Order: sequence, then C-alpha cells, then structure tokens
Amino acid sequence: MDKEKLYKQEDTGLSEECGVFGIYDFDHKNVASTIYYGLFALQHRGQESCGIAVTDVGGPQGKVTSVKGMGLVNEVFEEDQLETMQGDLGVGHVRYSTAGSSTRENAQPLVLNYVKGTLALAHNGNLINANELREELAYTGAIFQTTIDSEVIAYHIARERLKTPSAEKAVEAAMKKIKGAYSLVVMSPRKLIGARDPYGFRPLCIGKRDNAYIITSETCALETIGAEFIRDVLPGEVVTITPEKGIESSLSMALPREKEARCVFEYIYFARPDSKIDGVSVYNSRLKAGRFLAEDCPVEADLVVGVPESGNAAAMGYAIASGIPYGTAFVKNGYVGRTFIKPKQSARESSVRVKLNVLESAVKGKRIIMIDDSIVRGTTSDQIVSMLKHAGAKEVHVRISSPPFLWPCYFGTDIPVREQLIAYNRSVEEIRQIIGADSLAYLSIDRLSEMVEGLPICKGCFTGQYPLEPPKEDIRGNYEK
Repeated sequence: MDKEKLYKQEDTGLSEECGVFGIYDFDHKNVASTIYYGLFALQHRGQESCGIAVTDVGGPQGKVTSVKGMGLVNEVFEEDQLETMQGDLGVGHVRYSTAGSSTRENAQPLVLNYVKGTLALAHNGNLINANELREELAYTGAIFQTTIDSEVIAYHIARERLKTPSAEKAVEAAMKKIKGAYSLVVMSPRKLIGARDPYGFRPLCIGKRDNAYIITSETCALETIGAEFIRDVLPGEVVTITPEKGIESSLSMALPREKEARCVFEYIYFARPDSKIDGVSVYNSRLKAGRFLAEDCPVEADLVVGVPESGNAAAMGYAIASGIPYGTAFVKNGYVGRTFIKPKQSARESSVRVKLNVLESAVKGKRIIMIDDSIVRGTTSDQIVSMLKHAGAKEVHVRISSPPFLWPCYFGTDIPVREQLIAYNRSVEEIRQIIGADSLAYLSIDRLSEMVEGLPICKGCFTGQYPLEPPKEDIRGNYEK
C-alpha cells in the first residue's frame, strides 16, 4: 500500500461546524457573561472563532453590541470587555469551518441592520443549496460580507420579514427556501427565536434559569450555567420566546418522523458525553457502541483502552461486555486545541505526539484493544498504533465505534471527498495493513439505530444514501478538489 498518498492531507480527526447559544432574561439582567460560559461549554463544537451579540430590549431599538474574533472563547473575550456589553437578550457562537474560509469576517453571530430593525443570527449546520441562493440574492443587489452560508440564511430571513407580520414568520418562510442542515438562534429586537431543520440533523434544546430562557446546541451548556432543561426543539420546529407569551411553537415545516435524519456522529463523536440529545444520553450511546463491538468483534487481550476523549466511553463499554480490564494508555495534553501551529510535513508525527503520549508502563508486554470513534484518512491511526508498539505493546487490536466512512458529508461534518477516505476502494484487511494493527473491526451499520434507541438517523457517510439530494458541486471550503 502507498502510504504517501494518504499523507497528502493531515488527518486531524473529524470536526463539527458550530455551537450556538441564545438567552433572553425577562428580569433585564445582563446576559453577556452567561453567553460566555455557555460558549465555553460548547467549545468542543468549534475552536476557530467565536462571537457574542447582545441588545437591551428596553434601550434604543436596533442597538446591538457585538464582539467576534479568531480563537478560543477565553482568548477572544476578557472580563472588562464582557462588562461593557450591556443587554438582556443575546446570542453567541463558536465556529469550525466546513464551508467558507477561516477568517474573522466569517465569525458569527452575523448582525444585519435593515428596515425592520436589527437581526443577529447564529447557525450550526451546512446548506446544500447555498450557492444557488447566494447567486439569486446577488442578482437582486445583495452585497455579501462573508463567504459562509449563514449569511444567505440571514439575508433570506430579512427579506421575508418585509412580507410577513413577524420575525418568526420570516424564519418559517426562509426555511421553505433553504435546504440542508441548520439549527438557528435568531435575535430580533424583542424576541429570541430558535429553528431546527425538518430532518433534525443538528441538536437544539431549550432551557430556563430563574426568569431567563435559553436556546442552545447541547444540554451540557445548560448545566454549565445552572439552567434547567425544558425540552429539545423538534425537527422542523420554530420556537419564539417573549416575556408576553413565553414559549410559542410552530411546526409548519415538520416532516413525518420516519423522514427525520439526525446526524449519528453527534452521539459517536461530536457532542459532549454529558449531553442528552432528543432524550438519548450521548454517554450511554458510546457505552453501547463499545458493548456491541465486544459482542460482534471479540478478541483475546489483556487491556482495553480508548483514544481520548471520544473513544473512552466506548472502550469502557467494550471492557464491561468482554470482561477484559479497562485501562489508560494515553496521556492527553489538555492545552492543545485544533488551533495550535502544526508541524511541517516532514515532521508530521509530532503533530500527534504533541497531543498524545503513551504510558509505557501500562502497555508494555500486553495485548491491547484500542477503541477509537472513526478512521478518516488513517494517518493518525497509523501513528497511534505505531506509538503503542514502540512502547512495548505485544499486539494492538483496533476497534472502531462507527462503520467505515465511504462517502462525504454535506450537512456540517468535514468528512472529505471519497478519494481521501482510507476505506474508499479498500477492504478492512487492507486498512488493517496500512495502520499496522494486528486486527481491525468496525461497528456494524445495523447497530447504529439500536445505539441511539431507535431515533431516525442519517447514515449517508456510510451508505451514500442521503436524506435529501446532495449538491452537484462540493461547496465545503476545506475539502474542495
């Protein structure tokens, strides 16, 4: 096998596009610091850029204070800065780019000033018809400040607002035009609005703390700020939060349940393990994946280990089901995010070693079962197996808590074009040889539904069967050919 072909691009693991957070405090308390801590809890969903926009509902209409920047939440915002952001209604965003380049201009929330006032929008997901919608808007005079599909959504909401009686009706009208994955938090001058695409690709939930309501990507953000979980936003639902009426709901865009298609990788990898999505515990899903691997792909060994962090729960599930002890083989550098300066091509190995070190005393002389959430290009798996063997592991058996990637994703996950996927046109045995494992097995596709307690899910990256027709051209900025 020609490994050099696989090393043309670095395998940095999967990444998700964004996390969103919105809050409306009916007691008129400032919300900027709460948004900050909410975004901190969602940092795993994006480390490239972040932003906060707030408005004072009782103050001058249309005045929005917005701060955005490149980097992590604690790098962009300072305490003094947050104290100057006065407002009882606000939205926040953390971003990882799958469509549109990584620049400050593409950071969110997006803030638009138009004839009906001000609109601030935070978006998680990826549109598949963004190019045609952008072209349509451009030919009617729209001038774009970014290269992201979220601006297309914001423009359409603003235009629909000119023809509709309310901001939430404008969101509903825009949803009829946009196609793909989107969980939105929208701030109008006096309303907080949340919307989830009809397939439910990306998570969105509602919480309450004292007299403040929150709409955010994951329940872990609610727990971080001491808020109570109320419920998930349903696929195809638009929720509107105001002091006068509390939570209002519209399900005009809802699909039959069997057509819904949640991204299964929220449960396998993206979401924090302490989150629940649509009533299903992420941690329990990962435990089940490990148990299924132990039942379906057993092997004799001395120790089960997980590749941090997303492999740990699945490794625990494997150990419980198999009776083989669970242990720690890797020490992870907690201070390294996806934003650190990566080594040059000639020193690629250190890119993994900067993040992970192997505990030689834990693995030396032992047969190891190594659990990871996925193999994308295979370069990282190759290096980790090599590190374990260099540390003295007698055997390394790799088990993957997802099926093989055979197709790209167009709905907010940066699974690259097929030619860059190690599983494309290769057998499991060929992949095993490339990564240097003594054995290799993946989670069966048939196990996915059981893993998420029967929720309707998208399996497009494994089967090529997408819940809606993919775009004719790949608009994802990081992986254009």
